[in-house]
Amino acid sequence: MSRPPSDSVTFFHDREFWRSHLVLPAACMMLLFALVEIFRLDRPIAHALYYDAAAQRWLGTGAGDWWAHQLIHEGGRWLARLLGVAALFAWLGSFFVERLKKWRRTSGFIFAALALSVGIVGLMKLITNVDCPWDLSEFGGDRPYVGLFEHRPASLPRGECFPGAHASSGFALVCFYFALRDRSRRMALWALAAACAIGAMFSIGQEARGAHFFSHDLASAGIVWLIQLGLYAWLLRPAPSGLVVRPGLVAAQSS
Repeated sequence: MSRPPSDSVTFFHDREFWRSHLVLPAACMMLLFALVEIFRLDRPIAHALYYDAAAQRWLGTGAGDWWAHQLIHEGGRWLARLLGVAALFAWLGSFFVERLKKWRRTSGFIFAALALSVGIVGLMKLITNVDCPWDLSEFGGDRPYVGLFEHRPASLPRGECFPGAHASSGFALVCFYFALRDRSRRMALWALAAACAIGAMFSIGQEARGAHFFSHDLASAGIVWLIQLGLYAWLLRPAPSGLVVRPGLVAAQSS
């Protein structure tokens, strides 16, 4: 059931909403990310869970290739693509099919949320210049470890592994939480749990292959959440009574 609007708050000053959806998630994400960076936990996590130093092999390679690479990576990447295409067709169809008209804004939001989440994370991966675990000498590669905020020697090849792009396509499914939030809170929470589980599964698959560290996928989850929260506030979130909400505009109704 959607939250009834209140005249006592304005669209952009609903403290409860922004505290629970922006302030607390951002604080938790930043704290966890800071702990991982300060205590340099990425490599110990990779060694403990995914890399067999004696065999010099990642858990998701060799016999594990079928589930880490073929199922989670190759198969999983089509999930967000297919859902995005379905949302795009639903949005286009809403201009021609009367029954789809009421879903126009929702389907447009889902398509934009999926496309922007995956696209922005993918673009960031190209410009941050961070190596994949499998590139590092301690994991069978030929490069030294350079932290995210450390100076990187110009002689090193360019890295393109932060944040985790494949994980973003799983975490991007939180768009269904936002799409359902003002229709059915119960279904929205189930959608949120499913999106987090799928994002975590995609993350594990990539970390088991040596494609990413834990912090890469944690950053991906945080970025996706912020992108979709902004889109939801812009396109879907209902205004309190007495306000008219349009993309990019919040205006008081004329009396």
